Amino acid sequence: MTSVALYTINSSTRSIARLCQVSRSAHGTADPHSFVARFSTLRKCALFPGGKCPSLRTRQMSYSSPGRFSLGRYGKGMFLVAGATAAVTGALAAGASPFQRVEMASKISEEAENETGDIQERCKSFMSPTVTDIKVLEQRKDEMSTRMELMIMDTQAAFCRALEEVDGGTFKDGKVFEKAGVNVSVVYGNLTEEAAKQMRSRGKVLKGKDGKLPFRAMGVSSVIHPKNPHIPTVHFNYRYFEIEEADGTKQWWFGGGTDLTPVYIDLEDAAHFHMTLKEACDKHHPKYYPEFKKWCDNYFYIRHRGETRGIGGIFFDDLDSPDQEEVFNFVKSCAETVVPCYLPIVNKHLKDSFTPEEKDWQQVRRGRYVEFNLVYDRGVKFGLATPGSRIESILMSLPLTARWEYMHEPTKGTREAEMLEVLRSPKEWI
Repeated sequence: MTSVALYTINSSTRSIARLCQVSRSAHGTADPHSFVARFSTLRKCALFPGGKCPSLRTRQMSYSSPGRFSLGRYGKGMFLVAGATAAVTGALAAGASPFQRVEMASKISEEAENETGDIQERCKSFMSPTVTDIKVLEQRKDEMSTRMELMIMDTQAAFCRALEEVDGGTFKDGKVFEKAGVNVSVVYGNLTEEAAKQMRSRGKVLKGKDGKLPFRAMGVSSVIHPKNPHIPTVHFNYRYFEIEEADGTKQWWFGGGTDLTPVYIDLEDAAHFHMTLKEACDKHHPKYYPEFKKWCDNYFYIRHRGETRGIGGIFFDDLDSPDQEEVFNFVKSCAETVVPCYLPIVNKHLKDSFTPEEKDWQQVRRGRYVEFNLVYDRGVKFGLATPGSRIESILMSLPLTARWEYMHEPTKGTREAEMLEVLRSPKEWI
């Protein structure tokens, strides 16, 4: 079974985005070699004319790669971070310094902090029903898959509420965000041979039984495209993958990251964003930030342009040491930074004025975002090549509008030229 909860803002429509109930009833069994062994009915929560949520029969796919992990979203599952309560963004909006440190650990709900607490009570704070039935989660409360699913649901709720706070209420004709998506996905079934081959190419030793490799995967991811060119685009994705081998043992690993794509360079913004991520990494290992920062710069690179997609952040995959508990805690720390590393930047630039020329430059930079996602993003490519995939989820990361200009090159000495120089020569921000 697989299902996705999608939260989308789109100013081109006039209807209210409503979170729709997800049906968990199975509707048959697919080919045992398909990525997901069972179907489920899914209601997609998005802005549609009339406010209606179409019912879809969908088969999701899941794939872990050094660059992306497809969890029924655009090549990777999309989810939100836990712990961003209205008090966090409210304090920012109320006039606190935009770069005042927000200790998310102290802002997370008590339910999220006490993982052994009542799961049903904890689920009341989520933006949508859990994909896995609550009774099943309670029975498996000590398993990593359950703990990760609850964490990504926390993350979704926190980030959605933070976005609502900065946008002035529930999502309806967003004032700040032109297009925004937040997905949570939980999938399981048997790996296809193509997926297993991809994983083996990265050094995975996979031993199936009767040609089957049962897997379970989940993740949270978001892409936010603001209207104002002085507010950067942000992307994050955190995921967990486990495979059961023939002897019953499980291979597992985590992956993810957070990165920023500004239209104009603001040194203070860049330093704040990277420092927040570094502080989360440093709690676990001093090598994490420099290694994962470099990995991020190398991955989000548009080779045919000779440019990075943005100013980076952190990115990692196949993380399975020193032990499962420590890696989970590290991933949770990273997820908890999504609100404090991004929302202060949004609040800082909320009232910035901009010219038509600056808006045009934003459209050109969005074109680069499209190029990377369609040409290089492994998750997008894999999703589009997988029969039965939900194309709208795969392409959810793309901006609502973009443009391309023939042989475009900004004038030397301009802020646009400064931005391009940074993208051609990635730098250390802290």
